Amino acid sequence: MSSPVVISRRGADRVRAGHPWVYRSDIVRAEAEPGDLVRVEEERRRALGWALWSSESQIAIRMIATQSAGARQANVEERALFETRLRAAMDYRASLAIDGTACRLVHGEADRLPALVVDRYGDGRDDYLVIQTLCQGMDRRIGLIVELLGTIVRPRGILARNDPKVRRLEGLDERVEVLAGEVPDTVEVREGDVTYRADLRHGQKTGLFLDQRENHLAAARYARGRALDGFTYHGGFALHLARHAASVLALDSSGAAVAATRANAARNGLTTLEAREANVFDELRELETSGERFDTIVLDPPAFAKNRAAVERAAAGYKEINLRALRLLSPGGHLITCSCSYNVNEALFQAIVEDAAIDAHATVALVEKRMQARDHPVLLGVPETHYLKCLILRRVA
Repeated sequence: MSSPVVISRRGADRVRAGHPWVYRSDIVRAEAEPGDLVRVEEERRRALGWALWSSESQIAIRMIATQSAGARQANVEERALFETRLRAAMDYRASLAIDGTACRLVHGEADRLPALVVDRYGDGRDDYLVIQTLCQGMDRRIGLIVELLGTIVRPRGILARNDPKVRRLEGLDERVEVLAGEVPDTVEVREGDVTYRADLRHGQKTGLFLDQRENHLAAARYARGRALDGFTYHGGFALHLARHAASVLALDSSGAAVAATRANAARNGLTTLEAREANVFDELRELETSGERFDTIVLDPPAFAKNRAAVERAAAGYKEINLRALRLLSPGGHLITCSCSYNVNEALFQAIVEDAAIDAHATVALVEKRMQARDHPVLLGVPETHYLKCLILRRVA
């Protein structure tokens, strides 16, 4: 066990307020190895809890246990702590009655297992787990995590999708590898009445955008007439829209994504869905120039702002696509518009859409505010865990 890590008063106040991260600028003294489990103290030597130490990231410590959870002890029994947290995360997901066969079992800080992601693909009988260990501390304990998951979940296989670029900030390499059992390249996933093929090794995130599952189902409730799905990826929104709308045009700049959408449409017997490879910005302008109109429009772009410096440019991008969409939207129609950029918060995103409505000369009502699915919980006081915004709007006139 390394010496205690001492943090500044500002860092201590942050921990007491419930935030699990302390930045390197608030480290007063530290003698620890990469990934150590360290005791955290403030300058007056008062214990605050236990954390995972990073020697590289600007997020120097990620709290894993507070004082009330055992910080006065001389040590923390890691295996018992991890097993308790994993079982609690599984019990919570079991309580959600998710209408589908894929879900997030562990969502990092929200499950008090910082920088750990565990997604399950399966129906409880033939399960495959995909995990990500995104900090030094979790990566160092990947063997323990796999062992515990094998006991608790008993999956057919466990795949590490440790290829996100964020690992570079921790000095970790990027790799994809099977850690236990066997894992096929693709698996079939049901989401409500729709089925997909999920590419576990190469697909976005761990195979699918599981955080949009409940928004897919919500969008379907408003779908009617002629529908448009921008940035469709594998057709997550488009497939659900197609079960209710008269026709759906799905757009994506990736040829592989368009091919996957077409295959998924065929798999579901949806003959009214057209998938088209196109730059969505350009295509929205072309559709407007051509005088096209739609009754239902979905915008689900990739993150436009991956850091604070990109917010201004991202805001311009969000305004552009929402302006074009509102001009294409028929009165009485619905726009489902999303942002997964953490740096563009909900208030800013809504303000951008309001500005777009003004410039589009559209009277718009806000019908629903939504966020990521319930298996991706948001921690109060930790704004970083609220990254996905989804507004459902109705064009009144």
